[in-house]
Amino acid sequence: MGRRPGVARSSWPIAATDLVGLAGQFGVALARVPFRRPWSGEGNMPHNVAVTVTREAVRTFMGYSSSLPIDEFRSVEMVLDDLCGFLLPPLVRSLGVTSQEDSVAGVAGIWYRPDGGAVRGTVLYLHGGGYVGTSPRMYALFVAWLCRLTGCEIFVADLRLAPEFPFPAGLEDAIVVLERLLVDGADPSRLFVGGDSSGGGLAASLIYSMTHTHHRAIAGVLLFSPEVDLLLDDPSISGNAAVDILPWNIPTSAYLHGRSPGSEPVSGAEQDVSGWPPTFVCFGGDEMFRDSISRFVDHLGKAGVDTVSLEEPGMFHVFPILMPWADASRHAYRSVAAFVHAHLPDTVSAGALGEVDESTGVAHMVNRTGTVGTSGPTPVPFLEES
Repeated sequence: MGRRPGVARSSWPIAATDLVGLAGQFGVALARVPFRRPWSGEGNMPHNVAVTVTREAVRTFMGYSSSLPIDEFRSVEMVLDDLCGFLLPPLVRSLGVTSQEDSVAGVAGIWYRPDGGAVRGTVLYLHGGGYVGTSPRMYALFVAWLCRLTGCEIFVADLRLAPEFPFPAGLEDAIVVLERLLVDGADPSRLFVGGDSSGGGLAASLIYSMTHTHHRAIAGVLLFSPEVDLLLDDPSISGNAAVDILPWNIPTSAYLHGRSPGSEPVSGAEQDVSGWPPTFVCFGGDEMFRDSISRFVDHLGKAGVDTVSLEEPGMFHVFPILMPWADASRHAYRSVAAFVHAHLPDTVSAGALGEVDESTGVAHMVNRTGTVGTSGPTPVPFLEES
């Protein structure tokens, strides 16, 4: 997936030098960990250390990779993509999930399907990466867990990325994939669109485009830390900069390519959401996008959209992907599985998904004592309450 057509890459010697430099930066980042006082914080010591190490590692990668010329960045990305393609498939299979590289409407991607038993629905998943990086292979474990818990087949699309392909290239790819899935027989009442970070922003743009071109309504939308406001002027952008994993100077210009960051359908925080499907939103209380996501959730609820919101205090951007073992992440997995099960036509209603805020109409996930899977796949020990 890292060998995308029309994308220049640097020579192997230069790429090797960049990888050595990245390894050195990781070493420096790990050396900084004790000075961050990882033993302090709201959680227990192992959790706090894991949060600190993850934050330092991801920030280091983002900072280093964003400093590279684009051809060198693509070469490093290709190596990491190949590494994920080698290491992760056995782990995916161990979860009872099969993966197959394929294409839909000419857009490359990977299908993830549960072993043994009928597929209960379909998810089109748009991966994050700041609109400029990552690949479907890098999402293998996260998507495999979603696949196992929901019983849905999931197609992770390898959309065109900036700066080589700025807006609206990625959105155009997502639109043609969704349209082909419907043409090929996907049941709209069992079809979900999901995404994280920039992929969550693209998912919002896709739903906006879909509802304004009179497509049939789909079952729901699954968003993890969605980047729904590219203006990036909320108080949490600066207020959470010290505790989130994102760089303080979040890049958007390569993707926007001169387009206004607040325009529709680029930013979804204030866009017209009439006709939106039921929506699940998960985000961290310590992330830089917190305010824009909260505003988006309230906007959906006030517009009458069936909305379930899960905000985890003390957690950073896309925490279920980066720290799947954490209690907050396990709660997120159970919650999104419950949402999917509740919005499939042959399962129970969504009435018990959370406490409803009467001022906004949003159901907030607050109960951590229940289990998921009574009407779907068998409960997984990994997700049981500790």
